[in-house]
Amino acid sequence: MADKKALTLKNNAALALAGPSNSLDAYLSAVSSIPVLSEDEEHDLAVRYHDEGDLDAARTLVLSNLRFVVHVARGYQGYGLPFADLIQEGNVGLMKAVKRFDPSVGVRLISFAVHWIRAEIHEYVIRNWRIVKIATTKAQRKLFFNLRKAKHRLGWFSKDEVDNVARDLGVSSEQVMEMEGRLAHHDVAFDPYPGANDDEEGSYAPAHYLPDSSSDPAVAVEADDWSDSGSRRLSQALSRLDERSRHIVQSRWMSEDGKTTLHDLADEYGVSAERIRQIENSAIKKLRGYMAA
Repeated sequence: MADKKALTLKNNAALALAGPSNSLDAYLSAVSSIPVLSEDEEHDLAVRYHDEGDLDAARTLVLSNLRFVVHVARGYQGYGLPFADLIQEGNVGLMKAVKRFDPSVGVRLISFAVHWIRAEIHEYVIRNWRIVKIATTKAQRKLFFNLRKAKHRLGWFSKDEVDNVARDLGVSSEQVMEMEGRLAHHDVAFDPYPGANDDEEGSYAPAHYLPDSSSDPAVAVEADDWSDSGSRRLSQALSRLDERSRHIVQSRWMSEDGKTTLHDLADEYGVSAERIRQIENSAIKKLRGYMAA
């Protein structure tokens, strides 16, 4: 009977080490069956690991405290994240605590480890609660985890309640209001959902509300007026050039068939390419002057 019990505990320990990812119910049953260490047993194991690096002792310390991780993780189920993942993160914190635990301090391991367990769970919650990280500073983290409790108790905040929470948590009232606003909102897809109809939530995606300056009637009318005015002034300026200068400018810069080369124009007029370039430069200067007048 003793051998059967030992085998059962060994199997449960193996299941506990595997984590809750496969079967949460089986994992919870397994960790609850692992005996809790007495203070003397825990101290002896901690000394063996701390002084001698005994990994079997560290393994036993972790296994015997997994049930406490489950207890701490239950307090974070209200964030809508998988309970198994919360436990896994808490287990990471427990292992970090075992590594850093000093048995000479004279406290139980779980009293020391609860800080590390909560720290890992906190980091996981903040990292995964929203697509955009909701709390980055120390004050924001404090508000995130404490403001939810306060809101659950107080409902909508009044000015006095905001001031009281700010005073209790050691932050400004503005920071309280900012975090309350963050907690009140939820992630929204920027683009509409594929196949969303007008009556569905996806049809109200933020992409539909971005300003489009190109659709501003005033801007469009102004651009058209400027284009028409420029075209008129250019046409008037060209008419003031002599025929050869006008033809050279139009051939070089306004032809839809492509830009005519200096050598082609030189052959056409029986002059050098350099002379065509001089005429072109002179004509362009005249055009600028006519249009600026």
